[in-house]
Amino acid sequence: MSGRARVLIWHRAPDDGPGAVEDAYRAISEELAGTPGLLGNELLGAVDDAGRLLVMSEWESLAAFLDWERGADHRTATAPLRPFQDRERDRFFEVYEVRDAFGGE
Repeated sequence: MSGRARVLIWHRAPDDGPGAVEDAYRAISEELAGTPGLLGNELLGAVDDAGRLLVMSEWESLAAFLDWERGADHRTATAPLRPFQDRERDRFFEVYEVRDAFGGE
């Protein structure tokens, strides 16, 4: 298996600014462009609750993600989304390593 990793972070949009999460996501995505090991990210919205959002990033390896996370730029780069993290969840942040995959091609 490739050893890719996916990082999931749940967010809640504020009632008074529903586009705030999207704006922060776009700003962070622009700043992270070209980050070593980052394959891409997506902003996903719950179909049954417009205020629930999920950022999923994909990394070439768990080691690549951990190297970036431990780096000095991590906290600054992700700061715009931090106020929107859904802290009401038991775990608002999870990291998964891809163990198997099916392409369906």
